[in-house]
Amino acid sequence: MATATGDLLFSRAFAELALGRSAEAVRVLSRACSELALGELMQRTDAWRGDVTEERYLERCRLKTAVLFRASCGLGALEGGAPLRPLATFGERIGLAFQILDDVLDVSGSPERTGKPRGADLLDGTITLPLIEARARDRSLKTLDVRSVRTAADASAICELIVVTGAPELAKERALGLVEQAKECLPELPDRQSSALELVADGVVERYA
Repeated sequence: MATATGDLLFSRAFAELALGRSAEAVRVLSRACSELALGELMQRTDAWRGDVTEERYLERCRLKTAVLFRASCGLGALEGGAPLRPLATFGERIGLAFQILDDVLDVSGSPERTGKPRGADLLDGTITLPLIEARARDRSLKTLDVRSVRTAADASAICELIVVTGAPELAKERALGLVEQAKECLPELPDRQSSALELVADGVVERYA
């Protein structure tokens, strides 16, 4: 149902943009739709694999999450007459930070807070940055076959090992750095608009504080 609803929303968005005859806006949204699909396909390809690199993980996050943030900011820029490229870059970096922090929370957050079992990504075979970083620091995790993680208890135990390595904190630092980079690339805008965008950036971090 969620997938069907998302498809409907994208269809409605294209219809609205077509009525406005904004070719650039259609291109922005079309690119995002294509890349989102590629990101989901990449995640399926990478499932359960033990050789996913940090670079590939970040590209997957860019495709499956950050491009939607980029498109949102890009469409806002076009509608408001602001510079497209810097605002699109702002959105992409915020989107990357959002996804990394979400993956950190999957490892270190409580089920009461996240609304899902701790280590849900492990149970789905999704390789995230905390695990990639932890594998470089813990031999037992380096040789871990993610397919062996079959229960919520298994996933929780692996999450504890990941936390001990300090990997979640390293991943969080990467995300915070992206948020700062996002703020730095904001163009000159009226104070009210700049403040609103900085609040969006800060909100990504505060959600995981």
